[in-house]
Amino acid sequence: MTEMVYGAVPVRDGEPILPKWWRTIDKWSMSCILMLFAVGLLLGLAASPPLAAKNGFEPFHYVQRQAAFGGIALMAMIITSMMSPVLVRRLAVLGFLVAFVALALLPFFGTDFGKGAVRWYGLGFAAIQPSEFLKPGFVIVGAWMMAASMDLNGPPGRTWSFALCLVIVALLILQPDFGQACLVLFSWGVMYFVAGAPMVLLVGMALLAVFGGTVAYSNSEHFARRIDGFLNPDIDPRTQLGYATNAIQEGGFFGVGVGEGQVKWSLPDAHTDFIIAVAAEEYGLILVLVIIALYATVVVRSLMRLVRERDPFIRLAGTGLACTLGVQAMINMGVAVRLLPAKGMTLPFVSYGGSSVIASGLAVGMLLAFTRTRPQGEISDLLVRGRNR
Repeated sequence: MTEMVYGAVPVRDGEPILPKWWRTIDKWSMSCILMLFAVGLLLGLAASPPLAAKNGFEPFHYVQRQAAFGGIALMAMIITSMMSPVLVRRLAVLGFLVAFVALALLPFFGTDFGKGAVRWYGLGFAAIQPSEFLKPGFVIVGAWMMAASMDLNGPPGRTWSFALCLVIVALLILQPDFGQACLVLFSWGVMYFVAGAPMVLLVGMALLAVFGGTVAYSNSEHFARRIDGFLNPDIDPRTQLGYATNAIQEGGFFGVGVGEGQVKWSLPDAHTDFIIAVAAEEYGLILVLVIIALYATVVVRSLMRLVRERDPFIRLAGTGLACTLGVQAMINMGVAVRLLPAKGMTLPFVSYGGSSVIASGLAVGMLLAFTRTRPQGEISDLLVRGRNR
């Protein structure tokens, strides 16, 4: 607890891996992630039995699967957080290439599971969603390219990363998966902003996004239906948003009681996209605020550590990972309270889903690896030296 309050002790040369990892890791962020996973299991106990009964499984079938997926995710998170930034970058690049090829082949070998969007590979015992693994990989690759462009006579990494971002966005829109496309575009934009992008370019990107949304609305029935439902002032109580809105209203500040909620019997995605509605109905606003605080703690603490980092690659990649985690959580909860159109996006570590949980574990493991305390000085040291010359 002393290290959690006063900061990690600088690493000593020749120290074994586990003590070194424990001394340098951000224990507050890791604790918040563990608590989010525990909250996810708690909500899964409430939200998944109706679906299990509908599909002919044991009552806690999905909770057991979530625990198994979560165990893999937490193991991946811890192992990844022990790696050096260089090793993380190398493995992330390889993972990105595999996920990119898998994403490109989705129209030929993928399935939609009756949801109208070809996003998964069905393996019988499980399903894999390549875009979940592509997001953290793209952040690493994009940050590497941007950092390389800062070197003297370096390559045009910013241009290359933007071109790669557009290709990925196009592949995601073809599924269609506008939510993940927006996340990929956002992750590139926030890294480019940190890298020193001019405001004119960022405004131009925003206008381009608005234009793309207009074109998608005119040509995609799937996209138009969700936007129309969001803009409609009257909520159909028989829709997912209607059920979720009613559940949040019923929950109030303290909830209706454990196991007493009704939304889980009506919402087909109560254990995934609308898990926050189950939390709000049974446990009230109190638990929702706790969940928000846990995500905010991870994001804010990571950014506070990264702002002192002198390596541009680590600074850019860590910022992209932290902001993407926070924005994905914000989008999921924003959809449930009708602040945003429906996106079909999970709540990291809380929603049920193998690909989502494992990919989130890898992403947070990379973030923890980048925010570890290293005896390499901080960026403020360089500024002080520059003023003293």
